[in-house]
Amino acid sequence: MMQRRSFLQGLAFSSAVCAASPAVMGGQRWPSWRGPNRDSYAPAEAWPTLLADDHLKMLWSCPLSDSYSGPIVNDSHVFVTETVDKKNETARGLQRTSGKQDWIVEWPGSMSVPFFAARNGSWIRSTPATDGSLLFVGGIRDVLLALECGSGKEVWRVDFAALAGGKVPDFGMASSPLIDGEHLYIQAGQAVYKLDKATGKTVWKSLQDDGNIMSSGAFSSPIITELHGQRQLLVQTRTQLCGLDLDSGKPFWTYEVAAFRGMNILTPTIYDNAIFTSSYGGRSLLLDVKDGPDWKPKVRWENKIEGYMSSPVIIGPHCYMHLRNRRFACLDLSKGETTWTTRPWGEYWSMITNGQQILALDHDGKLRLIQANPEKFELLSEREMTTEESWAHLAMADGQIFIRHQKGLDVYQWA
Repeated sequence: MMQRRSFLQGLAFSSAVCAASPAVMGGQRWPSWRGPNRDSYAPAEAWPTLLADDHLKMLWSCPLSDSYSGPIVNDSHVFVTETVDKKNETARGLQRTSGKQDWIVEWPGSMSVPFFAARNGSWIRSTPATDGSLLFVGGIRDVLLALECGSGKEVWRVDFAALAGGKVPDFGMASSPLIDGEHLYIQAGQAVYKLDKATGKTVWKSLQDDGNIMSSGAFSSPIITELHGQRQLLVQTRTQLCGLDLDSGKPFWTYEVAAFRGMNILTPTIYDNAIFTSSYGGRSLLLDVKDGPDWKPKVRWENKIEGYMSSPVIIGPHCYMHLRNRRFACLDLSKGETTWTTRPWGEYWSMITNGQQILALDHDGKLRLIQANPEKFELLSEREMTTEESWAHLAMADGQIFIRHQKGLDVYQWA
């Protein structure tokens, strides 16, 4: 059963653990996986060209236990998750201006993922989403909770494992929920679900899988896009790329994506009315989906470079992507050609762009500011932000940068 600390207890706890200093807060938000449009674009604004202390200053820091989930930001709060003592999961509401904790909720949530995924830990994985009023948090044991943003009060919860006959995904819930109007979409319970956002009731279920360890449970997170004038849910399962009818959940089209052990992890991206994706053990490709009586996907081009966990950013006709071999590469999407590739870096990058530069957080805690230049790799600045590993995705709002590493949340401000 969920336990909740009081508001005053939360403040006392936060005062003890958070070193805070004042911040200026505006109206920008980072409400979901990879930002407002799930494409890693921050609001268009000029960024400094250096990451030194006098350009990027820490506002506050708050210690936390381990998590893969990225921080979520609304007008007043930052929301973070963690796995505590390998037993429970928590969500916290922290004040954006100071890091003071307004609430914390806790629920049972623990499991061990398979050996080849367990090296970095069996922590909560799904990044939450918020509409400003409710926060939707997915726990590792395939449970989704809806919490009030202001108080942390539980509004509803759905146990997808129970809906799937008691089967918890072998790798836990990894997909992040997607909000669209009055509904919520989530890859969970061995399927894709559309839920009523206010109640958690199922509207439809689609793409049911067989629960096999090599093909069941989604690593990727869905987006909503429009192809040939048809708005649809773009879903990447561990074996397929699909476009679903938002009203019925029925597939308009499906395409088999080759991958080693079903490692289709990154979030698909749209370019020129086509879909870009890449997989571990597969290839990078741009997929055309022809409309008509029956939708027919067709590969426009393929490239041998392989993506892995890091979802790319697309700027103009170029895709900037961290690869399975740890190199960073630029791909010309109009031709399918690689324009440059770097030396190896870390295992994972989370990236944000303003359309001109790319801010990339390496899993080893290094932050890099990169000029988006299709002709050559151009590193503008680099800074070690933490000695802890950083697998959660970056967040940015009002020039504030939110870095969730394995032992806490650090918040910085562009000077």
